[in-house]
Amino acid sequence: MPPSLVDTHCHLDAGELDAIGLDAVVDRAHGAGVGRIVVPAIDPGNFDAVRALAAKYEGVHYALGIHPLRVDACDEAALALLDAALTECRDDPKLVAVGEIGLDFFVPDFDAPRQERFYRAQLEIARTHDLPVLLHVRRSQDRLLKYLREVRVAGGIAHAFNGSWQQAKRFIEFGFALGFGGAMTWTRARNIRRLAGELPLGTIVLETDSPDIPPSWLAADEPNQPAEVAGIAAELARLRNGTIEEIAAATNMNAERVLPRLAGTSGG
Repeated sequence: MPPSLVDTHCHLDAGELDAIGLDAVVDRAHGAGVGRIVVPAIDPGNFDAVRALAAKYEGVHYALGIHPLRVDACDEAALALLDAALTECRDDPKLVAVGEIGLDFFVPDFDAPRQERFYRAQLEIARTHDLPVLLHVRRSQDRLLKYLREVRVAGGIAHAFNGSWQQAKRFIEFGFALGFGGAMTWTRARNIRRLAGELPLGTIVLETDSPDIPPSWLAADEPNQPAEVAGIAAELARLRNGTIEEIAAATNMNAERVLPRLAGTSGG
C-alpha cells in the first residue's frame, strides 16, 4: 500500500454518502490508503455535523465556513456564528481551516456583490483566527485573487482548480496549494490535466469533493467517495511519469504545509 493519502476536500456529511453508510465509506477510504479526510462545512446549519464526524472517525478533520452558494440563504448573523464557532473550537486539533468559502460565478442569478461581501468578511475572520482557507474557485479566479491581495491570510487550498497557469502562479505566491481531483481523470479536461502534469509537484494536493466531481471510472449514478483518492493519485502519477509513492509523499507534505494542523496526525 502507498503512503497514506489525504483527501483535502470531502463533504462526508452529504446525504448521498449517508445513504451508503458512513462507517462503510470511511472504512473503504482507509482500506484504499486514504488516512486523512478534510470535511468542509457549507453554512452554520452543518457546523455541528462536520464537527461530530471529525470527533467520531479517526483521520477525519474539518473546516468551518459559509459556501458562496449558501450566502443567499444566510443573513449577516451567520458571520458572527462562524466567528463564535471558530473561537469555541480553536483548541480542537481537528479544526484545520476556514471553509468552504469563496466565489461562484458559474451558477446564474446569484447575488455576486453579496458573495463578495461574505467572502471578504470570511477572509478577515480567517486572518483573525490565523487559519488557512479552503477556497471555492469557479469562474472567479481573478476576483478571488483581488481580495487575497487586500486581506492577507495564512494560505490554504484553491479547491478544484481550473484556472490558467498565470492564475495558478498567483495563488501559489499567496501560499496556496491547488486541489486536483476527479476532473483531472477525464481526458476531455485538457487544461486541468495539463496543469496537473506541469505545475511543480510541491504545489498540488489531492481531493475528491465527494460525493461530487466523480472520476472517469465511476458510473453516472454512483456517488464519489473519499476512497477514490487512490485512483486520482495513480492518474496524477501517470500524468507526471512518476510513481504513486512519490505522489503520495509529496501531496501529503503539501497538505500538511498549507493546513499545518494536519501535521503530525495520521489515520487509517
